Amino acid sequence: MRVNVVLRKWARRLPGFVLAGLAALPAQAATPATHWAPPATSSPLFESHGAFDYARNDFYFVRSSRRFRGWRIMVSHCGSEGRETPVDASFAGDGVEADPFITPDGKHLYFISTRSTDGQRHTDLDIWRTDRQADGKWGEPQRLPEPVNSRSQEWFPRPSADGWLYFGSDRPGGFGKTDIWRARQDAAGTWQMENAGAAINTPGDEYEPLPAPDGTRMIVMAPGGLYMTQFAHGRWTPKQKLDPGVNANGTEIGAAFSPSGKSLLFSRDTKGPLSGEFFLWQPDGPEAWPPVCRDEDEPRT
Repeated sequence: MRVNVVLRKWARRLPGFVLAGLAALPAQAATPATHWAPPATSSPLFESHGAFDYARNDFYFVRSSRRFRGWRIMVSHCGSEGRETPVDASFAGDGVEADPFITPDGKHLYFISTRSTDGQRHTDLDIWRTDRQADGKWGEPQRLPEPVNSRSQEWFPRPSADGWLYFGSDRPGGFGKTDIWRARQDAAGTWQMENAGAAINTPGDEYEPLPAPDGTRMIVMAPGGLYMTQFAHGRWTPKQKLDPGVNANGTEIGAAFSPSGKSLLFSRDTKGPLSGEFFLWQPDGPEAWPPVCRDEDEPRT
């Protein structure tokens, strides 16, 4: 599969898509999401998939074309005068790259990439991880081994509190075109793989799994926008579409929880002069998140 075909497949995540703590809300009580647009980050291009590095107060995100192609992981550092102009992430490779996630302890950063390995260019997206070094910088990224990665596409790697690594993949053996899978290393270091199950996966596409910080629920991006499933009695419940305050037009992607699990940051194609824009949903009321840089007020509209 050529890279441009991969780009078209990733763009399928856009056409289209309720929380306790981010509690299930009736449609008539929809809590609207607010536009979140840090001046250094927002642009006429497509910004999505935000990730905060709390150790350094830096903000990582994906920037792509207005048509959601050619994704690159960018970082806006927190400087002496506030958020700085975004630059390529220090670990950037020679492929398309997306879906950054920094673990709560700040030690690891996961992402997906088509970068070259052993001198070979690749067309499939794989899961990579970079670890924080003693000097605070990110080290040389490492591709996760099979069976986590495959010759199919892998999307949106997100570790959960119970040790599972959740991600999307269109590998064979699932319930549909693209499913949510999970992997975990045993005591011997061997990776165990399994499908996340029929309560989450359908004959269609499920791309992006986001476990809540406490592991009791998970956001899933699928056609139509963002959904929620809860973990009860050892299994995931059938997913339900999130509050209409989130799912405005079915293009909602790239969700991220606040550390408390009470707020949700995501992106939406606004179909206007600005394409991909960040939105903040706080159905339980405001909390001091997203973090600000140098006590600056981040604009919200």
